Amino acid sequence: MLVAATHSGSFHADDVFAFAILKAAKDGAVRLTRSRLVQDWDAADVVFDVGNVYDPALGRYDHHMRDKPLRDNGEAYSSAGLIWRDYGRDAIARLCPAATPAQVQVIWSKVDSGLIRDVDLMDNGAMQRHPGHFSTVLETFCPTFAEVGADEDGCYYQAVGLADQVLARAVAQGFAAARAQDAVSLAAQNAEDPRIVVLDTRLPWDDAVFDLGLDHVLYVIRPAGKDWTVSAVPPQRGSFGQRKSLPASWGGLRDGELAQMCGVPDATFCHSALFVCGALSREGALAMARLAVAGN
Repeated sequence: MLVAATHSGSFHADDVFAFAILKAAKDGAVRLTRSRLVQDWDAADVVFDVGNVYDPALGRYDHHMRDKPLRDNGEAYSSAGLIWRDYGRDAIARLCPAATPAQVQVIWSKVDSGLIRDVDLMDNGAMQRHPGHFSTVLETFCPTFAEVGADEDGCYYQAVGLADQVLARAVAQGFAAARAQDAVSLAAQNAEDPRIVVLDTRLPWDDAVFDLGLDHVLYVIRPAGKDWTVSAVPPQRGSFGQRKSLPASWGGLRDGELAQMCGVPDATFCHSALFVCGALSREGALAMARLAVAGN
């Protein structure tokens, strides 16, 4: 049983998430004390968001000091980020036992750079606070001044319950991304033409192409219902452009008209913005991608 301590009273998203992470890492075997008493902190194995000390070797994870712990990019940690850094991989292994060690690292990085970093930034005043941000939503569990006599600890644990669910879903999303990355990596290794990646399932490929540094890939083929699509890879993550657009002469054409233009009998469509086209078969989509690679 891990003994943990944090401050009592009003809480923020970072101390809520820090406890959720510890619970996941220890499969629930954590006893938490919420207190302002130094003797309660001294009796704990892990103290977070309080104590004015950051020393992982001693299990101390505060971030409110003048010389606060920073990420490599200079952004300040909150207690959530600090606990995630040391306990996040164990939490993932418990929440997602099917993940390989390499996948655990991918999941850890994605959750750290997304959900956890946002909690850190919000807690440190480095992100504009607004009602829809998840940190703000968690903090609505704090009793208001009008709720005289409300059970603060009970409210805290209600917020932790929500954080538990969100953390589990973030890890599940990260696991899916890690599996997609593995599939894209294998497909790229087996590609006949390194500029064309063919996937046998309709999985998300966008992030994987950039995470894997596949700078030479121009088109990704994958099934879409009864059809197969050819998607042009954007030049940067999130861009609406293409490293190489589909042939301009195909834009906006469908079925027979497109088939006559490109010479692929089962071609079905090409978007007018030239970022995706399709055919009824894998072979047809591959033929279209090869034509696009060879075109001007």
